[in-house]
Amino acid sequence: MRLSILLLVPASCVATRVSSFAGSTSTAVFPPPAAGTASPNDPDFPDASHVGNAGATPTGDEANVIATARVAPKVKTYGPLVKPRPLNKGQGSFDVLQHLGNLSPFRSVDSFGLPDSDELIPDGCKLNQVHLLHRHGARYPNGQSEGTPAAFASTLHAAASKGKLKVSSRLRFLQDWTFKLGADGLTPFGRQEMLDLGVAFRVKYGELLKGFDKLPVFRTTSQARMVDSALNFAVGFFGVQNYLQDYHQLIMIEASGFNNTLASGAVCPNANNAIGNFGRVQNAKWANVYLQPALKRLSQSIQGLDLTISDLVGMQMTCAYETVALGYSSFCRIFNEKEWEGFAYWNDLLFWYSFGPGNPSVAAQGVGYVQELLSRLSRTPISTFNSSTNSTLANDISFPLDQPMYVDATHDSVMTAIFTTMNFTSFSRNGPLPVDRIPKDQTYFVQKLAPFASNLVGQVLSCNTDSAESTHIRWILNDAVVPLTGIQGCRTNKDGLCPLPAFISGLQQRLAEIDYEFDCFANYTIPDPDLITDGRFPPALRKNV
Repeated sequence: MRLSILLLVPASCVATRVSSFAGSTSTAVFPPPAAGTASPNDPDFPDASHVGNAGATPTGDEANVIATARVAPKVKTYGPLVKPRPLNKGQGSFDVLQHLGNLSPFRSVDSFGLPDSDELIPDGCKLNQVHLLHRHGARYPNGQSEGTPAAFASTLHAAASKGKLKVSSRLRFLQDWTFKLGADGLTPFGRQEMLDLGVAFRVKYGELLKGFDKLPVFRTTSQARMVDSALNFAVGFFGVQNYLQDYHQLIMIEASGFNNTLASGAVCPNANNAIGNFGRVQNAKWANVYLQPALKRLSQSIQGLDLTISDLVGMQMTCAYETVALGYSSFCRIFNEKEWEGFAYWNDLLFWYSFGPGNPSVAAQGVGYVQELLSRLSRTPISTFNSSTNSTLANDISFPLDQPMYVDATHDSVMTAIFTTMNFTSFSRNGPLPVDRIPKDQTYFVQKLAPFASNLVGQVLSCNTDSAESTHIRWILNDAVVPLTGIQGCRTNKDGLCPLPAFISGLQQRLAEIDYEFDCFANYTIPDPDLITDGRFPPALRKNV
């Protein structure tokens, strides 16, 4: 008698041939060309000004949550985004979206070392002025270089076109996956982030609008996502019916050779050569460490394509970009928690060594904005233009010095450069970062410093101290107060306060330490090992250049 044994193999384990179009680019355009465009002058669809009958809408008073609330408002959700689950998720609260580095959606930070303080105005203080520097909202990826989503899609499509590519298990979704991401522009979720930021800023600081006697001037750069971010912020802040009439939007050219403090790398050559690219050298070393287990595991689920470490980096980046562009990504669930922790650190290394304290050209890149900040705080026009400041815009019209509120939109790399210039040492305290492991005492986390819609707020306050009133300043990054002890004259304070004269003097001294001309233009190489933690080329080594 013959005995037959039937083995049941799960369908997910059976290799499936991939469609020839897998990895190809798919796009959509709306409105369709034949539909035309809407017009406020369309007689069939008159706008509200023509229809009238809006009803009575008396204006209420301005919100002032920052001074009236008992609990500080926090952002802890991601709107319409589907929160992804990592591979083999345990019972904990691990959040993939908080391990995407600078590609993370905005979320309030709990603390930067001052756990007993928050953004609410401290007792005994009154808000006089506010300075907002914010990053644009979530965007589509840029570039097709190695290790990007577009590069992985191209690699996959090339293999699929040969007709021999097969996938199984966790990679079965690649069977008919196409690349749906645009390039550089703001995503719908990015628009929401900017609208939300504008609304939140009005609710927190609207009271300061009473101090204007002319229209505010807000600034951004000319890149499409920067303009769109600024306008969506304005819609949230002023309202869709009013934003075009209620303020002036200054759009500064962002291009090579144009001085622009909100895009300062464009006039710093060492930000755009091997020096500026050093972070990619360093994080590539780490990728070859943390992604080895994933490479072995995922290679077993694909035939006809030899996956590389760069492919896996591109897949992790695709998780990030698809999530903020499309709301969900199947790529997120093919990596485990440890691999997402590795990806977060991959981004930390990129920023530390390219756009942060470990790069010798970075402190110089933030000089221009800090000069403008000091000009605003002291109400003293800039007279010496020796950085990324633009002399053609340094006038009372485009750069007023009497506003109770300032709003500037910029990029993640510019923000982290400014943090370095301002010597926020609580971020860099335990640097430099190693490339072979994640340090247990790490203090530099890019997802906390520069996620999409990251925002730095400076509060200028009148405070009663020792029976006298004096002016102080403090800084709040992503809703958490930043210690200012890296600035000479600013002492430890539980609320992050520093006397304004001491802050101005300390920043002036910090600027005097930074050699903009040398750090941006000199022909040098990064020291090996790179032990830099203040964003400057070590003065002791300059004699060798």
